[in-house]
Amino acid sequence: MENKTIARTLRLLSQVMELHKENTFKIRTVANAALKIDKLPYAIKGKSIEEIEQIDGLGKSMSAKVWELLSLGTLTDLQNLIDKTPEGIVEMLGIKGIGPKKIVVIWKDLGIETVGELLYACNENRLIEAKGFGLKTQEEIRKVIEFKMAAEGKFLYAHAEHLAQTLHADLSLWLNNFENAPLIEITGDFRRRCEIITELDILAGTDLPDETAEKLRLFEPFEFVKEGDFQYHAITPIGLKIRLFLSNKVDFYPQWFSLTGNTEHVMSVLALAGTGNYASEAEIYAKAGLDYIEPELREGANEIELAKAKQLPILISDADLKGTLHNHSTWSDGVHTLEQMAVFCKEELKLEYLGICDHSRSAVYANGLNEQRVYAQQQEIDALNKKLAPFKIFKGIESDILSDGSLDYSEEVLKTFDFVVASVHSNIKMDEEKATARLIKAIENPYTTILGHPTGRLLLSRKGYPIDYAKVIDACAANHVVIEINANPLRLDLDWRWHRYALEKGVLLSINPDAHRMEGFHDMHYGTLVARKGGLSANQCLNAFNLTDITEFFHNKK
Repeated sequence: MENKTIARTLRLLSQVMELHKENTFKIRTVANAALKIDKLPYAIKGKSIEEIEQIDGLGKSMSAKVWELLSLGTLTDLQNLIDKTPEGIVEMLGIKGIGPKKIVVIWKDLGIETVGELLYACNENRLIEAKGFGLKTQEEIRKVIEFKMAAEGKFLYAHAEHLAQTLHADLSLWLNNFENAPLIEITGDFRRRCEIITELDILAGTDLPDETAEKLRLFEPFEFVKEGDFQYHAITPIGLKIRLFLSNKVDFYPQWFSLTGNTEHVMSVLALAGTGNYASEAEIYAKAGLDYIEPELREGANEIELAKAKQLPILISDADLKGTLHNHSTWSDGVHTLEQMAVFCKEELKLEYLGICDHSRSAVYANGLNEQRVYAQQQEIDALNKKLAPFKIFKGIESDILSDGSLDYSEEVLKTFDFVVASVHSNIKMDEEKATARLIKAIENPYTTILGHPTGRLLLSRKGYPIDYAKVIDACAANHVVIEINANPLRLDLDWRWHRYALEKGVLLSINPDAHRMEGFHDMHYGTLVARKGGLSANQCLNAFNLTDITEFFHNKK
């Protein structure tokens, strides 16, 4: 074992000891030993315990730990502490900009135990109120975490979107320099709006693909490397792999179709249509006897049967949304005031209404509202509704679903809201039976309007708690509870794979940004994309209702 490995292990021990607030003198002793060993001009490996004890600055206690590490490859003290520490907390020790003292605050005061939860907290502006943190530190932590995720080769759709659009535009411009009207389109998982992207696929159709291939070496800023016949790849500075396919223009649309859908979808359609030179994707589907299937739906589910029966949904679009529900303000953990959020929705987004849902009283970490503050906020809403009419702010709350499934306020308080979003934020380590029962009890509460982020998942970092999706959705159907599609790119929860089941059961879905700042409203775009993937139409989306219809809906729900 090299000196650096020994030093790194002792440094980790000192950090974990600090997390658990052990004796300061002992922590300093371990940290100093790590520093001493790292700077030794000779290797410790192969030396006897007596020789190790002679090293200046170690002493018998630290020498014994070094000997244990050399002999066994592990340290009992370190393992015992790690066993008592959440895995995500240990992982945070590797994040530049935060040491054990700050991690203790994150863990003990904010209740955050994974890197994904930490990123989400940064996006919600939750760190700046914590001891020892500020806006600059929060932003640095967010950037480091995003870079770390990128290094693992997986990207949220939202993080890849700008790069995809820019690269498409740059390639188009470059090809136009020496090609007459080239065909170039994004394809693959990105075109299907998959929530996680590992590769960005682009297809270019040219008159002379051989000559285009030769000129690829001139394209900047990426260096394309040949993978196969007319197939190339490059790695972007942020680590996303790009795959570029070249084809003759005559083959462009069949290849675009083949590269877009998953294998089951492509094979099923081609079995009906046959191969050939098609002038558009619509022509391929028509030859197969099918209505055109939007790219988002090409997942080999039941879309082909629906296309045969001419029962494909008319997919929702951004323009269909008339308002936004489940949003936060400075009343809890938001960045902007209630009035700023409302004015932005009215004047910038041209929406008809805003549903404000600040955190409830149990969310102490998020400055949740007690009963007195609920009343005060509702007074402000009344005043703003007079000022901003006909735009309307609906009085909502994101009520914590407590461990036993009850909501966070008494009936007297709950009935003062226009609508209630019920969400789980605490005690999320549950088995499927407990999690399902907890959600269903909340769903059965007559004041629950919307079930918020049903599984609590954070993409690329935290699996949601396990639930019986069918039972939860059936309970929503029976109790006329809407299910949220949380549009935050880290969540996109309810998973699109369960949208169709919910829609078949007559459950309304709602595309909610969970915005904590004005810019957060734009996340509705990502919610709409994933809702399209799930087959959602405007008439089945709550916040596609106009102001009159949603007012009536809330009134009838009470």
